[in-house]
Amino acid sequence: VLNNDGLDYVPTNKHILFGHHFAAIAGAGPLVGPVLAAQMGYLPGTLWLIAGVVLAGAVQDFMVLFLSTRRNGRSLGDMVREEMGRIPGTIALFGCFLIMIIILAVLALIVVKALAESPWGIFTVMATIPIAMFMGIYMRYIRPGRIGEISIIGVLLLLGSIWLGGQIAADPVWAKAFTFTGIQITWMLIGYGFVAAVLPVWLILAPRDYLSTFLKIGTIVALAIGILVTMPDLKMPALTQFTDGTGPVWKGGLFPFLFITIACGAVSGFHALISSGTTPKLLDNETNARYIGYGGMLMESFVAIMAMVAASVIEPGVYFAMNSPAAIVGSDVVAVAQTVSSWGFAITPEALQAVAKDIGETTILARAGGAPTLAVGIAQILHSVLPGENTMAFWYHFAILFEALFILTAVDAGTRAGRFMLQDLLGSFVPSLKRTESWPANLIATAGCVALWGYLLYQGVIDPLGGINTLWPLFGISNQM
Repeated sequence: VLNNDGLDYVPTNKHILFGHHFAAIAGAGPLVGPVLAAQMGYLPGTLWLIAGVVLAGAVQDFMVLFLSTRRNGRSLGDMVREEMGRIPGTIALFGCFLIMIIILAVLALIVVKALAESPWGIFTVMATIPIAMFMGIYMRYIRPGRIGEISIIGVLLLLGSIWLGGQIAADPVWAKAFTFTGIQITWMLIGYGFVAAVLPVWLILAPRDYLSTFLKIGTIVALAIGILVTMPDLKMPALTQFTDGTGPVWKGGLFPFLFITIACGAVSGFHALISSGTTPKLLDNETNARYIGYGGMLMESFVAIMAMVAASVIEPGVYFAMNSPAAIVGSDVVAVAQTVSSWGFAITPEALQAVAKDIGETTILARAGGAPTLAVGIAQILHSVLPGENTMAFWYHFAILFEALFILTAVDAGTRAGRFMLQDLLGSFVPSLKRTESWPANLIATAGCVALWGYLLYQGVIDPLGGINTLWPLFGISNQM
């Protein structure tokens, strides 16, 4: 309230800010990390998700948000500089900025993998942008304070866009118009990240993240209800032989690589950047810091637990066929079934082909990255609650859309936080660049931030190995730091 400038410092309703904060921190980590960690069995990852969030993750988010609020919303690096001096603070801020760049590149790469060649997903994600702008204008100028009213309108518009996306995907002409390659989506993401980080937060960022949170929380709650109703068996063993570090999905022993792989679901350094870069500038009352900081992280851990369950209800043979690289298991269903079965997880070529047919795909082999595997798990659970002809394929593509929206909201908020950090860095040498109310300073810092993560993203997209094998370990290590 004290620093309200209508651009970055904007007192925001605590429930909207909870949605914005949760959307910003809950990116690829709680969705993909637990799925990849299931390689070692469901038990190690589940124990760390529960203990880590209560004792470390939620505590960190709450405390950083509180401390930053007491310092007028300063970034983490800026607070270090205030406490320890200019040189240590500048080094810390530079390190945080580089970590943010790596994290943003990985988050964006997951989005590209989920949306490439998917007209349904692309249309719905694109539709959330004008819907969010309408919500922002509605709440600020047309009907200020009518949170419930615009929430209902926004949810109905979002559901309508999902339905319309399905119709577009079924039409040959429109499907072709909304089908983009990974490289094309990369440039679209770079452009979107730049625009979203420069425009006033009330226009796109806050309402879009608030809108996306309805889909996120609604899907996770539906998944949780589906699990309680159907009580599916966890087919993945509690422990597998790959706890010794020889797994095909990722290499490394239980310690420390399990914690690095799970990343955001238990404790995340990335959250400290959001809790000190974006959220405190929107906090209308300091007493809401616990609800938003601690509560937001508990919600993310809940998401991670659901992801672990979804990965564990899949047949282990299907799990390893999807997540193992072709160089290890082979490139055809016969070779893959033989290799995976030799590890003790029996699967037949016919079973692999049947799963692909059920979800409307030509193949499920070597679909690394975790997102497709999670989508299969979600689809199986929801299909068991609401069965029907072709509903497995519908739920699979709905889950892919859910994952893309889930992660994309962290990309736009992270880009904005990265812009704040770069302005703090550049402001040490050119004081005028530190002024967040200055449009030229905002444009320069945003362009620099987007160019850096955009370059890493582009390299990951054109990587013959898919990029995820190189960037995900960097993401996990950077995130824990």
